[in-house]
Amino acid sequence: MMKNVKTLALAATAVAATMSAPTFAADRTDLRAGDYSWMQFNAMYAVNELPRDGSTDGGHDYLEMEFGGRAGIVDLYGYVDVFNVTNRDYGDKGAGSGKSKLFMKFAPRFSIDAMTGMDLSVGPIQEVYFSTLFNWDDRVGEGVNSTFWGLGADVMVPWLGKTGMNVYAYYDLNNKEWNGYQFSMNWFKPIVNFDNGTFISFQGYVDYQFGADEVYFAPGEKGFSSSGGAAYFGLHWHSDNYALGYGLKGYNDVYLLTDDGATGLETTGFAHYFTATYKF
Repeated sequence: MMKNVKTLALAATAVAATMSAPTFAADRTDLRAGDYSWMQFNAMYAVNELPRDGSTDGGHDYLEMEFGGRAGIVDLYGYVDVFNVTNRDYGDKGAGSGKSKLFMKFAPRFSIDAMTGMDLSVGPIQEVYFSTLFNWDDRVGEGVNSTFWGLGADVMVPWLGKTGMNVYAYYDLNNKEWNGYQFSMNWFKPIVNFDNGTFISFQGYVDYQFGADEVYFAPGEKGFSSSGGAAYFGLHWHSDNYALGYGLKGYNDVYLLTDDGATGLETTGFAHYFTATYKF
């Protein structure tokens, strides 16, 4: 596990997004030379999270187990969210709302460099992946059951450093159909280092869907847009075992739901996230 903040700063690339492994190009003689794993628990509070129906403007709590690492050819990131741990009346996140209690993201990437033994790095591109992403909740057959398939890379970006980027095609497992694409990127940038070894990071991610089918529930009542997404920008203080953070998240027709459209949901705007983390 990551017990050293300098190791964390090198290996991690985002909270609630992919955390990239050390580049395979560093040692092509041993696939397992750069293996590592990490896990942490985040106590979260979200204010004005979208999409919402107006009943959760005051915010809600949730607990997140976040994990990842690198093992041979596989670069893994994932998390499990449990909403409303305190069982309070949070509107559509409240007890008895009938909404999902759980959400899980599972995002394994498979290094094409490692699988082929070829050095595919060029310019700012350090390593190339076959990328997958799975989103699930606990409502079998009627909730979130989406998959994404595509290509990814670790890219050196000026100032930000190593940034994970992926382009996926989206496949809806509930409807058994392909529907558009998604571009994702994530980063982890230490910006202030303190004498005691702690530091402040600028970390975040962008998920943007495009090229999807527009859906109208009735003439003039569009329920789903052809594009939309969200971006998270956070400042987090890190020590060996703890972290505290604040993040601003911007939304635009998130999950392709139209804002105040036929669904009656707000899907465009800003939300605030407060995080307390314990690292294992």
